[in-house]
Amino acid sequence: MALPHAKPGESVDLTPLGEALKEARTQAIIKTDSFEAIRLVLQAGTEIPSHKVPGEITLHCLEGCVSLGLTGSVINLRAGEWLYLNGGESHSVKAEEDSSLLLTIILKI
Repeated sequence: MALPHAKPGESVDLTPLGEALKEARTQAIIKTDSFEAIRLVLQAGTEIPSHKVPGEITLHCLEGCVSLGLTGSVINLRAGEWLYLNGGESHSVKAEEDSSLLLTIILKI
């Protein structure tokens, strides 16, 4: 069964999960024709291999620490830090610690 998405005007709690992070799963927050928001949850050691997303993305690390593999560099993103990537930019994500991130994707303008 699909998780319910937030409705326009509905508040979504993105506070750190703390101890609940160990059992948490990635959850879609909202998806429209032009925008998607996801709470991405990664357990320590989990890696999303290099891939491309057609739309522009942002990653806001809510808790933990992840390493982003970009073309020619690796960036550590820690709790409270935010990053923007152009659409089509290759990137991988590796959880250095149990982590949750707010991922937003601009699907089309």
